[in-house]
Amino acid sequence: MEGEPIAHLRGPGGRGPGAGGHGPDGPRGPQGPRRDPLTGTLADRVSALLGREVRRAAKAGTSHDWTLSYAELSDGTRLFVKSLSRGSPAVGVLTAEARGLEWLGRCFGSPAIIPEGWDEHLLVLPWVAEDEPSPGAAERLGRQLAGTHLTGADAFGADWPGFIGPLPLDNTPSHDWPAFYAEQRLRPYLRQARDQGSLTPGDAREVERVVDSVARLAGEAEPPARVHGDLWNGNVLWRERDAVLIDPAAHGGHREADLAMLALFGLPYLDRVRDAYNEVAPLSAGWRGRVALHQLHPLLVHLCLFGAAYRTTTLEAARTALRAG
Repeated sequence: MEGEPIAHLRGPGGRGPGAGGHGPDGPRGPQGPRRDPLTGTLADRVSALLGREVRRAAKAGTSHDWTLSYAELSDGTRLFVKSLSRGSPAVGVLTAEARGLEWLGRCFGSPAIIPEGWDEHLLVLPWVAEDEPSPGAAERLGRQLAGTHLTGADAFGADWPGFIGPLPLDNTPSHDWPAFYAEQRLRPYLRQARDQGSLTPGDAREVERVVDSVARLAGEAEPPARVHGDLWNGNVLWRERDAVLIDPAAHGGHREADLAMLALFGLPYLDRVRDAYNEVAPLSAGWRGRVALHQLHPLLVHLCLFGAAYRTTTLEAARTALRAG
């Protein structure tokens, strides 16, 4: 979600599957089951997870309930690490992120970054060499995103418990997108935003009109797409010739949602991304009128995380969605 410093903590490196992983006996590396993943220094923990010597590791900051760090292997390979402490209320969030990245990465040409290794308390990612965005990289991202969406999903939702930022995300599979979106993506966060005072009861009733009208506003039915789910511009890292995607809330969803969220906070060369996307997977008629509907979910999440500063934007999106319908 917007506000996380993670997008500003990347540096040089590559991508590709690592030696670590997760198995029925707990975190795994090349030699099989590992010891308690919370024992020792961060360098010890990363080394145990990957089965490779870590030369050094240093804390870079925090985001929500997790710590962000840099690490370097003995061969000079540089890594980015997200970690949770014992007893963290966000247990499960790194597992959801890792599973989402791996799921997105199964698509040919996927722009999603691939974890080097992970367990419930640790997620190790390649370090990304960031560069300035360019029209060519934007067009490639559009084509790759279209291909990822077209790979599809078995249902709306996912096989693992989801998170968006630190907030739980109900991924219970469904075959009815309007009901899925209304009951699993809008109503829970509307209720939380109202209960914590980020929306007044009158505000909440106004947004609820949209929630109750999703079936009418949804447009032509589409099959489940393989979506990133949290695709604001901070989760797009530009490289010299392309871009990589980080921090997903991946699930089977509506493909217009990813594009709507890219537009919500602005993305360099968004028109190039969208035009290239349309060459591969043309958007359905009327998609522009549904942008506000798809933006309502991330706006409600932002209300829950960051408070009433997003109240006006959320209400404007709700009104726009209703007018478009």
